[in-house]
Amino acid sequence: MPFPIVNSIVSWFLKKRFHQIELFEKYPIEVQEELLQGLIAKAKHTEIGKKYDFESIFSYREFANRIPVTTYEDNEAQIERTRRGETNIFWPTPIKWFAKSSGTTNSKSKFIPVSMDSLEDCHYAASKDLLCMYLNNNPDSQLFVGKNLKLGGSKELYKENGTVFGDLSAILIDNMPFWAEFSSTPGSEVSLMADWEVKMQAIVNETIQENVTSLAGVPSWMLVLLNTVAETTGKSNLLEVWPNLEVYFHGGVNFNPYIDQYKKLLPKSSFQYYESYNASEGFFAIQDRNNEQDLLLMLDYGIFYEFIPMDEYGTSEEKVIPLSDVEVDINYAIVITTNAGLWRYKIGDTLRFTSISPHRIMVTGRTKHHINVFGEELIIENAEAALKKVSHQTQSEIVDYTVAPIFMEGKEKGAHEWMIEFKKKPADITLFSELLDKALQDVNSDYEAKRSNNITLKMPIIHCARKKLFYDWLKMKDKVGGQHKIPRLSNSRKFLEELLRLNQ
Repeated sequence: MPFPIVNSIVSWFLKKRFHQIELFEKYPIEVQEELLQGLIAKAKHTEIGKKYDFESIFSYREFANRIPVTTYEDNEAQIERTRRGETNIFWPTPIKWFAKSSGTTNSKSKFIPVSMDSLEDCHYAASKDLLCMYLNNNPDSQLFVGKNLKLGGSKELYKENGTVFGDLSAILIDNMPFWAEFSSTPGSEVSLMADWEVKMQAIVNETIQENVTSLAGVPSWMLVLLNTVAETTGKSNLLEVWPNLEVYFHGGVNFNPYIDQYKKLLPKSSFQYYESYNASEGFFAIQDRNNEQDLLLMLDYGIFYEFIPMDEYGTSEEKVIPLSDVEVDINYAIVITTNAGLWRYKIGDTLRFTSISPHRIMVTGRTKHHINVFGEELIIENAEAALKKVSHQTQSEIVDYTVAPIFMEGKEKGAHEWMIEFKKKPADITLFSELLDKALQDVNSDYEAKRSNNITLKMPIIHCARKKLFYDWLKMKDKVGGQHKIPRLSNSRKFLEELLRLNQ
């Protein structure tokens, strides 16, 4: 399809869509309340709708008082019944697809329902909106002159009892609209390969022949691919392979630890990085401005949002609040109600609002991925801000990391133990440790208090991981590719002990 025709179609869609986005930016609470009433009305004749008498719910307060906040374990029995082919349990339309989660918070697999509504009105709508945001902010873009290199972690889909499960990326590829497949590379056959190492080289062989103008995928795995492209072609940077490459759409993990490595591979001042925030449960937020790190919370994708302040999370004081009650710079756990039949569901992620007019957010981590053994309340946002600062100070580059506590024994103080895989090691690991300790104190007053005069915590201990240690750990767990990753922070030593053994 000639570029001018595509450009005209996109321009028309842009104008239409931006009117809708402006509407929810201007009337966020009204849009969310109307969406909630629509979800309740649609599901009123389901098993859950009858159990909680959805027909008599006319306000958010009634909804919140009547329906309990749930976890996956609370929903598992109903989800398993749906996977066996039963219908109308928590959503009125049959659910054929289930996204098998990476299970980073525990070893057990989760099967997240993906309805036709969530595919069309959430996941695919978000893909189009991401392009809208980018093209609106970059009117001279030549995105549609070439193709999007899309890197998913997809393995094959598995069928049972008339339903299908697999990685979310595999489900999205399997149901991809023709326009998306037309503009993407590699093709579905390569994208759905199960063997990651074979697939990686197949992607390189196919895509270096294409005019790639954009990239999309998780930063850690995309970096592996781009380095493989550079090695295969013998080029010093990726713009020699794809001269028209102009933007990287990323999500899944924090980008800060990787940005310097990307800038070396893509040395163009005008190159753009656009972030999105999605999960198996839905697509939540999109970067809507050039060169910014916060994301616009998308309020019309069939997802109703609630939040739990993290300083109350898991306590007797825990309270759940709607969007109308959130404040900036407070760390919240997210609770969602979706157009795939998840009702007041804790997804395990945390965020903070940078703005409430419009509602912009930054993802801060996981409810279970933090360290608070000694009252230090260290979250992923703290760890990655500190690592970014210290990497600059020491001219080092980090591939991956994880942190665990060293528990107090007798009169021995506790500490944090880090396993870090460097692409470029610091010249002095002791200095790196001292700078990291200082940077963590600068961003986290609780950590600073516990480190004061070694009152509770001693200096952090840092191990340098051998090359590909984290990759080998993921491969051992059959979690290579996609959004799979080792938990960055943990109150347990389980992951670190496994890595220490593998590192010998």
